[in-house]
Amino acid sequence: MATTYEIPLSAEPQSFTIALGTTEYRLSLQYLDTEEGGWMLNIADTSGNVILSGIPLVTGHDLLEQYAYLGLGGALYVETDTDVDAVPTFDNLGSTGHLYFVVP
Repeated sequence: MATTYEIPLSAEPQSFTIALGTTEYRLSLQYLDTEEGGWMLNIADTSGNVILSGIPLVTGHDLLEQYAYLGLGGALYVETDTDVDAVPTFDNLGSTGHLYFVVP
């Protein structure tokens, strides 16, 4: 049975260290205020070495699926309370827009 953890976020650009599974990572989120923009996620190790960069926070699939070879230990999903297909906006990230880490 999978276990789901919500990654605590706020509606502002941010960087923080968090344990995902058994490993600590440095997550950074920034908002690109352009037509194709939205929230982007970067994942680094705790020393700041980039593992993944520029992952858009989109709904409907595991954000880490294509990176399974990295062994990050789980899946990342984005959901919005009011519409499961709506991506988080600048204002609702962390309130009604959520990022979840799912451990199998």
